[in-house]
Amino acid sequence: MCRLFGMSSAPARTRAIFWLLDAPDSLCRQSRHQPDGTGLGYFAAGGAPRVHKSPIAAYADRCFAQEARQVESEMFLAHIRFASTGGLAERNTHPFLQDGRLFAHNGVIEDLPALDAELGPARSRVQGETDSERFFTLVSRETEARGGDVAAGIEHAARWVARNLPLYALNLIITTPDELWALRYPDTHELHVLDRPGGGQYGCRHLDHCGTEGRIRVHSDDLATTPATVVASERMDDNPCWRPMEPGELLHIAPDRTLTCRIALPEEPTHRLALTDLRPEAAASQRLA
Repeated sequence: MCRLFGMSSAPARTRAIFWLLDAPDSLCRQSRHQPDGTGLGYFAAGGAPRVHKSPIAAYADRCFAQEARQVESEMFLAHIRFASTGGLAERNTHPFLQDGRLFAHNGVIEDLPALDAELGPARSRVQGETDSERFFTLVSRETEARGGDVAAGIEHAARWVARNLPLYALNLIITTPDELWALRYPDTHELHVLDRPGGGQYGCRHLDHCGTEGRIRVHSDDLATTPATVVASERMDDNPCWRPMEPGELLHIAPDRTLTCRIALPEEPTHRLALTDLRPEAAASQRLA
């Protein structure tokens, strides 16, 4: 199953180390089981997005590992891909970038010709073959139509998909230089959030998060004093303040790190898919490792 990780330390810039090659419980180790691509997105001091991604496994991409060790940003977005739609190519690897925003997704949307028809002229923005980038383009179009309101763009795009297309899962994270949005829909896959004070649970510790099954590991000494909010596919430490997002919940982290949540999609998908309904490659991409 694809893995998502997003973190906000806004308005402070913090340095984080993403282990890829040498940690026992590393992103690289996960990529040996989910080898279709790895990506890391963040923002430079002036707000320019930076994306490093590769369509090969992280353990085979030393350049990615070296760059990941030197990341400083207010926002971070990491993704490990297990391909369900689209070949192994950089254009199909998350995160995707549009309008200064970064996007990563875990799930499956079917009937892509119908989605292409809905996109209309906006379809020209899609560079790859994935359902994920197509959906991101729909979010971008709906956001623009609503005066730049990203939450409204996500909600309208997700509602259209839920009503009109066969859908297995639609978990996503979108980041700008100082904001983050996350959606869990429906209840197929988990998505967890931790609003972490500086120093964490005990008030004196740096951040050292690792997924319970060794999926992603991230370390930040800066967060011994700086608060942060983390959104991830799984709980990444024993902090009791982790909570699962509710099905249909849309989360927003503002530039001052104010956290707001609401149920944006209370209804079930009209054409909800089960794992057994998926194409074999799509089904393989969605199983828990």
